[in-house]
Amino acid sequence: MDDIDNRLLSELANNARASVSTLGRKLGLARTTVQARIEKLERTGVIAGYTVRLGEPARRDRIRATVLVNFDPRAGAQVVSRLKAMPEVEVAHTSSGRFDLVLQLATRNTAQLDEILDVIGAIPGVRSSESLIHLSTKIDRPV
Repeated sequence: MDDIDNRLLSELANNARASVSTLGRKLGLARTTVQARIEKLERTGVIAGYTVRLGEPARRDRIRATVLVNFDPRAGAQVVSRLKAMPEVEVAHTSSGRFDLVLQLATRNTAQLDEILDVIGAIPGVRSSESLIHLSTKIDRPV
């Protein structure tokens, strides 16, 4: 990847629906060059897919929380497997420090969040969890 690829990725992160012609004008490249670069980035896995980023009006009806999870050393695979089956778990990261996983959850309301936290706490091997409810978003940059 070079500087042009990085600029192209930045443009796509800002607007993945931008036409190849528009991207070419912004980058000072021919449309065919931009198309070839996009195809290469997709083929090599740098671009894994395209998605919709929901704005605040669409997210307003969801309660979001970060959940920090500690589990027994040999229970990691089983814990992650159970979490994958829970649609409320949007993201799960392994982490260094006191906690083994950092989860992002989204639920309809606090009652559902409470239920999901109970389910997570009951997964065999989970030792403890700590939850932080998101109140408002101050910065939300595209990757």
